Amino acid sequence: MSALDELRQLRRGGVQVRKRDNKAAFWFLAPWFAGLIFITVGPVLASFLLGFTKYNLIQPPKFIGFDNFARIFSDERLHNALGVTFTYVLVSVPLQLACALGVALLLDRGLRGLAFYRSAFYLPSLLGSSVAIAVLWTQVFGAEGLINRVLSFVGIEGRGWISDPDTALSTLIVLNVWTFGSPMIIFLAGLRQIPAVYYEAAAIDGASKWSQFWRITLPLLSPILFFNLVLQIIHAFQSFTQAFVVSGGTGGPSDSTMFYTLYLYQQGFSRFDMGYASALAWFLLLIIAAFTAINFWAAKYWVFYDD
Repeated sequence: MSALDELRQLRRGGVQVRKRDNKAAFWFLAPWFAGLIFITVGPVLASFLLGFTKYNLIQPPKFIGFDNFARIFSDERLHNALGVTFTYVLVSVPLQLACALGVALLLDRGLRGLAFYRSAFYLPSLLGSSVAIAVLWTQVFGAEGLINRVLSFVGIEGRGWISDPDTALSTLIVLNVWTFGSPMIIFLAGLRQIPAVYYEAAAIDGASKWSQFWRITLPLLSPILFFNLVLQIIHAFQSFTQAFVVSGGTGGPSDSTMFYTLYLYQQGFSRFDMGYASALAWFLLLIIAAFTAINFWAAKYWVFYDD
C-alpha cells in the first residue's frame, strides 16, 4: 500500500470518528433541545397566537384579531397598574443600586471577615422574591408589626403600613432595595479591577476622596453600573410574588400594589381571560424592550470603556 493510500484511509477513519462523536453529542444534547422546543419556544409561540384570540381555558380559542391589544389602551385599571409598576421601577432600582454601590465601597476597603459580610449582604437577594420573605414583610409592616413596636418605644404612633394606600407601595420598594446583594457583589468585583495607581496619582495631585470617586471610580465602574441597571430594571418589571402575598392577590389596598404582572395573573388565572393575558404579556415584553433600548442608547453618553 502506497503512502497516498494510507493517507486516504486515515482521512476516512477520521471522518467516521467525527461522525460518531457528532452523533453522540447530538444524543447528549437532545434533552436540552427538547426542553427548549417544548418548554420555552413552544409556549412562547402559543402565547403570541393566543393574544389574537378569546380563550377561557375551557372552550376552544376564538380568533378576534387585534381586539385584545386594542383593549390595552382603554383598560383604566391596567393604566393604574402601569403607573404603580413604573413608580416601583423608577424609585426602587436607583435606590437599590445606590445602596449596593455604597456597601461595595465599604467592603472594598478590606474589612476583616469580608467573606462573612459579603455572604450576609448577598443572602437577601436569594430570598427577597420568596413567599416566606413576603409573609415576613407583612409581619414587619403590619399594624402590630415590628416597625410600629419600635416606634411605640419613642412615643410615635404607627400605622398599618401595608393596609394604607399611601404607604403600601413604599413597603414593597423598601423590600426591593433590601435585596441589593446581587448588584453589590458585581460592584465589588468591578471595584477590585480598578488599578490602585490611578488613586495614588490622584492623591499626589491633591484630589479629595470625593473627587476621586466622581472622576475615577464612577467612570471606570460605569460599564458595571450599566450592566446592573439593565438587569435590575428587567427584574423589577417582573416582580410579582411580593405584591401577591402582601395584598393577598388583590393588589390592594385600592390597587396601590397592583403590579402589572399581578394584573396579568388576575386576567389569566382569576378571570380566565387567557387571550387578554397573553396580549398583556407581550405588551410587557415591549415595555421592557423599550426601557432596555433606551438604556443602550443613553449608554454612549455616560458609559466609558477602556478602548
